[in-house]
Amino acid sequence: MVTVAQNPRPHDQNPIPKTQENSKPAIAVVSTLFFLFGFITCLNDVLIPHLKELFSLNYAQTMLVQTTFFAAYFIVSMPASKLIEKVGYKNSFLVGLALTALGCFSFVLAAKIAIYGVFLGGLFILASGVTVIQVAANPYLTTIGSKARASSRLIFAQGLNSLGTTIAPLIGSALILSVAVKSADEIVALSALDLEIYRSTQAGSVQLPYLGLTLFVIIIAVALCFFKFPNNKVAVQNNLNSNVKFKLFDHPDLVMGTLAIFAYVGAEVAIGSLMINYISQPTIGNILFDEAGKYLSLYWGGAMVGRFIGAFVTTKIKPSKVLFTHAIIACALVTSTIMGTGYFAMTCIVAVGLFNSIMFPTIFVLSTERLGSFVEKGSGIICMAIVGGAIVPLIQGYVADISNLSISYIVPLICYVYIAFFALRAKNGISVK
Repeated sequence: MVTVAQNPRPHDQNPIPKTQENSKPAIAVVSTLFFLFGFITCLNDVLIPHLKELFSLNYAQTMLVQTTFFAAYFIVSMPASKLIEKVGYKNSFLVGLALTALGCFSFVLAAKIAIYGVFLGGLFILASGVTVIQVAANPYLTTIGSKARASSRLIFAQGLNSLGTTIAPLIGSALILSVAVKSADEIVALSALDLEIYRSTQAGSVQLPYLGLTLFVIIIAVALCFFKFPNNKVAVQNNLNSNVKFKLFDHPDLVMGTLAIFAYVGAEVAIGSLMINYISQPTIGNILFDEAGKYLSLYWGGAMVGRFIGAFVTTKIKPSKVLFTHAIIACALVTSTIMGTGYFAMTCIVAVGLFNSIMFPTIFVLSTERLGSFVEKGSGIICMAIVGGAIVPLIQGYVADISNLSISYIVPLICYVYIAFFALRAKNGISVK
């Protein structure tokens, strides 16, 4: 929450209305960054089935893509929070974009080498940049406008994030998954030289999309250099002037919400990561990977539609109630997926995306609304919890290896049960100090 310094001078009176009036362009600009990291993050879901077949990996090994990517949130989030305090929001955005561009370009180089570990290294650099952007963007949108509409603003920005995740599978499937992949038996039959040539050719299919992303990120960074951000350091200054030390467990809303973010991101990423493999099964959709990628786009598209609707609904209905309802419906859909087959099971798992829609921004606001000048620290801690996207998919991949893909969806089901519990506590005010 942005506060006004005590004992202002006469010419400093009533600065808030002017700030809010000038905040709309900044809100629009920062919201576009959500589109960018949504697009980049969702491309992982397309990479996973491609790299699985290319390097003959099992599900747990394939999930290292998400483990590497989302581990960056755990490692980089707190340093990113400190970066905001020192250099402000604008420069933090620029640092994040620079790392993102470097990570995207590293994929072009990794494709030439065609080594799985090199791909993972490039993903970590890329994810580090995305982390810095997100750690800065969430609190900036929360504090720049009126507190009453904080959840609505963040949900709208997340809607643009979902626009990116909706488009990414379509482009990724067309450029990456449309390339014919040999079966495991055919790969085993290849000589060492033929295998190296094959992997190099297949890995090269990722070069074009990531080269395009590199150029796109650079263009955005150059444009931001000329944009003036209002309230670039206000919250940081308030925090620095405070004599009160931040103690995590003095903020039960933040503790509970951090676990909820871990569960939400883990469930959403795990479902998306295995969806193409799940839908392509003979007992479910019985379709090719590139066709299954279109259903993945519907999954993320549902989140986009839900977020734009949720941006309005949460101005009329208490956000905690909306979150609880969405979590319960998600539980029902995942349970139906576990127990069902064919088109019914496929429809249920795709529909989960619609009810994922408002979860992240609503949990974020419910967790940070009482933090005051500690909102940047809270954002850093919450973004560390995005490491759920590294751990939960790995667990689900392991369960899929020892059982089957349908049974493995019990892992995200447990996550949604906890989110419903968190929403219920927030709704009843149990977590209020």
